Amino acid sequence: MAEIKKTKAVIMENELLCDGIYSIWLKEESIAKVAKPGQFLSIYCKEGSRLLPRPISICEIDDEKTMLRIVFRVAGAGTNEIAEAKKMDEIEIMGPLGNGFFLENTSNSILIGGGIGIPPMLELAKNLPGKKQIVLGYRSETFLVDEFKLYGEVIIATEDGSIGTKGNVIDAMREHGITDGMIFACGPTPMLRGVKSFASEHNLVAQLSMEERMACGIGACLACVCKSKDKDHHSNVNNKRVCKDGPVFYADEIEL
Repeated sequence: MAEIKKTKAVIMENELLCDGIYSIWLKEESIAKVAKPGQFLSIYCKEGSRLLPRPISICEIDDEKTMLRIVFRVAGAGTNEIAEAKKMDEIEIMGPLGNGFFLENTSNSILIGGGIGIPPMLELAKNLPGKKQIVLGYRSETFLVDEFKLYGEVIIATEDGSIGTKGNVIDAMREHGITDGMIFACGPTPMLRGVKSFASEHNLVAQLSMEERMACGIGACLACVCKSKDKDHHSNVNNKRVCKDGPVFYADEIEL
């Protein structure tokens, strides 16, 4: 695993993609050179009362320009402070954190992202070989769609039916007859539960990236554990630390 660094990055670009969703490019050489698809950063606020960093997944990695892209939803005062940062502002970050996706040599991949679980699938789409079917689930307003189209067939589901299949990502996969390939997914737990069930139904291997509330981000505080099939050597109970052991797990490793 690459060395985790706490350092300062410079904001090179900050763009509002749609209502409450921001895209920020960060210049930071040491992390950009070693980060992998599916890993995340802890972003620190300058406001002293917000002690805990905000975990945000890495959306894209540009190792030539030594930059990292994060795309996130404003969910409170901390993420709002990050969203209000200006170009050339410095921001404190720690990373790369967690274990990313396992880039298995599959000729046919199904990438599934839901809500703010969509951004980390973009770097994965860039790195996976072979045919890719990319299923994206939104409430209504979409983002990053054109960027995903550079890497595979994109299928969209929206809860209100305004674009694509009306419903969720599982509804979209059934509508389009998607039943073959290795699954890579990131999104809220109910979506991942549905993906795990779908994978079992069709005898498919699935890697799931979990979204959990985190505190330390390095596995020390046990605030983000999930139920696991096997006992964790650290705690000796059937738990996995999402921040350190994950956030990506094979579906048969964890209980949802």
